[in-house]
Amino acid sequence: MKSLTSLQPIFRKFRLHRKEEEKCPESAFKLLFYSSAYGYCFYLLFNGKYKFFQDTENCWRGWHKGMPVPDDIYTLYVVQAGYYIHALYAVLYMDVWRKDSVLMILHHIVTISLILFSFAVRYHRIGVLVLFLHDVNDVFLEFCKLCVAFKTRNGKYYIVPDILSNVGFLCFTFLWFYCRLYIYPIKVLYSCGYEFRPLVPAGPFYFFFNIMLWILFAMNLWWFRIILWLLIRTVAGKSLEDIREKPDKKTMVNGKKA
Repeated sequence: MKSLTSLQPIFRKFRLHRKEEEKCPESAFKLLFYSSAYGYCFYLLFNGKYKFFQDTENCWRGWHKGMPVPDDIYTLYVVQAGYYIHALYAVLYMDVWRKDSVLMILHHIVTISLILFSFAVRYHRIGVLVLFLHDVNDVFLEFCKLCVAFKTRNGKYYIVPDILSNVGFLCFTFLWFYCRLYIYPIKVLYSCGYEFRPLVPAGPFYFFFNIMLWILFAMNLWWFRIILWLLIRTVAGKSLEDIREKPDKKTMVNGKKA
């Protein structure tokens, strides 16, 4: 976290609101990570080497216990596992406590479990699809957070970041629905539930793996409720802000009550 702290002087130069100035280093780091992760997933799926997205049965053809994991997918898995393990630690001991913090902890536990188990039992091909369909949303989310922070600088209002934050949030809402609530069920849930058994009859952890994937889908549905509420607020002319924070209760900062 020292690297994030070292970014604060950069954002301090823009004379942002103190609260937003403290959030910007984390959002900038997450934007860089998710952009890189999504770009790498996009490259893996559409560079012509793999056909997992075009035909999800390819996720299971030729599967056998102990099959080698290609180096490019191995790299993706190691980086993603490391990031989410750190993210779980951050929610528990470093982040401000929010209304959905418990759900966020559960999300990280499910994500880490899926990454580790899919790697261990060699379900890594479908794992690439899951990561691809989720990372793109976080790119737009962190972009919106930075735009919201930059719309007020040195006590003055700037319209361009405000417009970009609203446009970015519309894109974020659409992609959440399209990728996580539409493509994810017809590509991932269908493939793991229906295509899996004929192609991998002796595959281990079938029910565990599917239960974890359905829990992830249920959490995406729950968060979409919050997203729709934010969209309604934005359309009604209210400023875009994080409604998950608990302003009326004591929050936890660095493991201590604020």
